[in-house]
Amino acid sequence: MEDFKNGIYDARKQLGMPKTIVLGLQHVFAMFGATVLVPLLTGLSVSVTLFCAGIATLWFHFITKGKVPVYLGSSFAFLGAFASVASGDPAKLPYATGGVLCAGLVYVVLAGLIQVFGVKKVMKLFPPIVTGPIIVLIGLILAPSALNNIVSSGQPARYSLAIIAIVVIIVCNIFGKGMVKILPILISIIVSYIVACVFGWVDFTSIGSNAIVALPPFFFPKFEIGAVVTFVVVSLAAIIEHVGDVAAVGATVGKNFIKDPGLTRTLLGDGIGTSIAGLLGGPANTTYSENTGVVALTGVYDPFVLRVAAVVALLLSLFPAVDGFINTIPSEIIGGISFVLYGMISAIGLRTLVEHKVDFANQRNVLIAAVIMVSGLAFNSQPIQISLGASTTLQFGGLASAAIFGIILNAILPGKDYEFES
Repeated sequence: MEDFKNGIYDARKQLGMPKTIVLGLQHVFAMFGATVLVPLLTGLSVSVTLFCAGIATLWFHFITKGKVPVYLGSSFAFLGAFASVASGDPAKLPYATGGVLCAGLVYVVLAGLIQVFGVKKVMKLFPPIVTGPIIVLIGLILAPSALNNIVSSGQPARYSLAIIAIVVIIVCNIFGKGMVKILPILISIIVSYIVACVFGWVDFTSIGSNAIVALPPFFFPKFEIGAVVTFVVVSLAAIIEHVGDVAAVGATVGKNFIKDPGLTRTLLGDGIGTSIAGLLGGPANTTYSENTGVVALTGVYDPFVLRVAAVVALLLSLFPAVDGFINTIPSEIIGGISFVLYGMISAIGLRTLVEHKVDFANQRNVLIAAVIMVSGLAFNSQPIQISLGASTTLQFGGLASAAIFGIILNAILPGKDYEFES
């Protein structure tokens, strides 16, 4: 049986269309839990969120010429902004989505500046000593959510589902051949789900409570200056995360996506995708680390597979009953899978540092990495909050704070030795 040691860059040619579709479904499982968690936390519609994620991903692939294996899902970076603007009040959600629309336009402005002044001047702000630790942080910051998924039921016997999920992924990835090796996530879900059914740990009651087919409940945004400022400021940190994610995908695939198709196009893809979501009543989107983890784990680098996942997300948004069925997957299984995926993301960050030969004998690099890592973990639990008045508060979590501190330190400390190769 064929063993794809060097990665799969054309799934349809190397595997055939049926297997390619299955690979796309695997990406849907990887993104689904995190994507629907944002609307559950903010009060937005799950169906609208899935629809916006699908549309944004397809737009991203169109503007980036179908070259980048990225999936755009709902962003956690803006949760603080939603809490500040909407405060759990459904009547205020249109003002929050108005902020989302404007946040996306910030990406467009930056893309225009890069087009005018060149990517080299911008990329001087994002050397490997900054992006590498930030990529590591993405996985580390997400790690507690994996554990929370595992222990949320409070039933220790069910924790075994997470162990089964992890073991199946490892066995498939290390010892598997052919399709078994590149479908570890989907196989893990099937095996652990069967075990859950045998022990009666699957709740099917939510399936029958949903309509079979329904249009997503779209709504148009409204605008208020405080909400716009809040989301625009947070978008600056989210842009830094975007650069780190694009660098991570490039490191995984072995291609320089910042050079080709270019940071201008990836920013336009992400930013306009976010603005579309805000226009329709959805949350901001971001390049999804969960799916980058799947790409790294499976070695399937074909962007077409991510487009399959986007189409599936669009279909799911029209079938709430399917949404209910997917939600029957026990959280312990999702947690176990996330453990592996989030670890893969952090490993990509370490690989970025190694491949760019970052010199940690240089005290400058040690200080930058130290500040990024410690501030990222510290401010993730205690976000920086800046009051702009009685009803408006800006909040910077761990990743945003770490990125800002890292960029500032890299800019002001002497001894910069990084030159972006365009």
